[in-house]
Amino acid sequence: MSSRFSVLVTTDNHVGYMENDAVRGDDAATTFREVMEIARDRQVDFVIQAGDLFHINKPTKRSMYHVIKTLRETCLGDKPVPFQVLHHGPLALEGDESLNHVNFADPNYNVAIPVFAISGNHDDSGGVGMLSPLDVLSASGLINHFGRVTDNDEITLEPILMQKGSTKIALYGLANVRDERLFRTFRAGNVRFLRPEVEPDTWFSILLVHQNRAAHSRTNYLPERFLPTFIDLVIWGHEHDCLIHPQTNPLTGFKVMQPGSSVATSMSEGEAEPKKVAILTVVDKEMDVETITLKTVRPMLIDTVVLATDTNIRPSRDSRQEVTRWLVEKVDGCIEQATSLWREANGPDSEPPLPLVRLRVDYSGGYDVENPTRISNRFVGKVANPNDVIQYTNKKSRPAEKSETPSLIPEAPAEEKIQLKELVHQFLAQQQMELLPEKGMEYAISQFIDKDEKQAFKALVDKTLIKRVEDLIGPIQEQSISPHPRKPTREIRSVLSTPTVTAEDDANARARTARHKAQLEISDDSDAMFVDSEDDEPAPRKPAKKTAPARSVRKAPVRKAAAKSKPVESTSLQDLDSDDGF
Repeated sequence: MSSRFSVLVTTDNHVGYMENDAVRGDDAATTFREVMEIARDRQVDFVIQAGDLFHINKPTKRSMYHVIKTLRETCLGDKPVPFQVLHHGPLALEGDESLNHVNFADPNYNVAIPVFAISGNHDDSGGVGMLSPLDVLSASGLINHFGRVTDNDEITLEPILMQKGSTKIALYGLANVRDERLFRTFRAGNVRFLRPEVEPDTWFSILLVHQNRAAHSRTNYLPERFLPTFIDLVIWGHEHDCLIHPQTNPLTGFKVMQPGSSVATSMSEGEAEPKKVAILTVVDKEMDVETITLKTVRPMLIDTVVLATDTNIRPSRDSRQEVTRWLVEKVDGCIEQATSLWREANGPDSEPPLPLVRLRVDYSGGYDVENPTRISNRFVGKVANPNDVIQYTNKKSRPAEKSETPSLIPEAPAEEKIQLKELVHQFLAQQQMELLPEKGMEYAISQFIDKDEKQAFKALVDKTLIKRVEDLIGPIQEQSISPHPRKPTREIRSVLSTPTVTAEDDANARARTARHKAQLEISDDSDAMFVDSEDDEPAPRKPAKKTAPARSVRKAPVRKAAAKSKPVESTSLQDLDSDDGF
């Protein structure tokens, strides 16, 4: 038997990206199919997918159909799987033991090329049951979903152990965790890597991660120094720039491969580079990498011009028409250049798709320019992005005094788009939040907008209610909110019932409440400081029967709120229970 492993490596396929666009709607699905056809044609042993197979964690039926169809036509077949799986961690949701096995071990399926995938930040678990779209594919027998993280504060990575001849691979997966929280968990030493007991150094260890690699802030990334030194190769998802040739980390000794995305989701220089996948070959402890350029990726060309230096046009109030003519000619040249690059890569007889073109124009110096959207719309039918071909910038000056007449064309932001998170942060910073924490609101809004989590705000309110009641009357007894006898992944504290108290206890509770109101200070960053609002007065107590004991004034509103609530989704509560919201 051969001891040579052959593995196709891909990540960030983002199937479903812009699928409602008439021109670009099928781009991601088409390129994902090309990736899987390469795996089938090259007869690889298995495929590694390092996160964000889907663009959203609730993919449309159209996206799911494309992926299922591609996987069925490329991964199923009579070719026997040429390696053994000696051990694996969880491959199914808790309680689904009948599915806790690799898909090619199922006698009801003929799997020729297994796919091992982790979830990213776009297709992560969520909703009732903490389901990811990868769980749906896994339950259908098309992929092997591994690397789930069920507790962000205590993470244990259990490898899939494979053997082919004398070559042994230990495959680790770490699904996406919010970067700040994962940073704290690593720093606290609460991430464990399980290793084979027998001759652990003879295994070629591969780790799949889907995190920020670049340091966007002090803790908003995963430092490579946090990873164990016994790892041989780290396959880094989430970053879209194609740095697919392995780079050796001088401190840890392992190699890092960053395949990059297979579809462009932003207009940036990094995304404009050729998209590639890799064929990884492993024999014993030695590895080799072959890169393959993808041919179905829509061509992209980005250029920058400065009107003051790149043209002979003199700045004036009458320069608009002359500048517009020059810009139109420049964009036409970019389109021709993108088309030529496509034909060089795919052959002169191939029909090139409409390219993505971005022309950044520095109009500093007093030039009068036409509206960028109006110029961009001239290229309908010529480019794939006819609404944002032109992007203006003005780097000339930052006046010390505010001008009374603002510019008609504002200076472009550093990023292509203003991030929703930043807008929400700026808005909430101007509010005086007395009950809900600012960062918790940011997170809930992000979940609702980006991932259509309809229960995000309910989870936030329920969690805030628990913390608030605890601040006032002390810890609440833990019990499951769900009335059904099941094993939740995480127990949450319920306020559905409180013990009956006497009139004397009620008076003492009122006194404690008054003291808390006088002492508590408003603080969004605090874990346990909330204040009463005017709209949160307790409901008037109904007259009790003579035979019934006295009831607390807080019981009525608590029961009223709980009576309307459904079981809280554990994903939102788990993610919100952090230093950034509570």
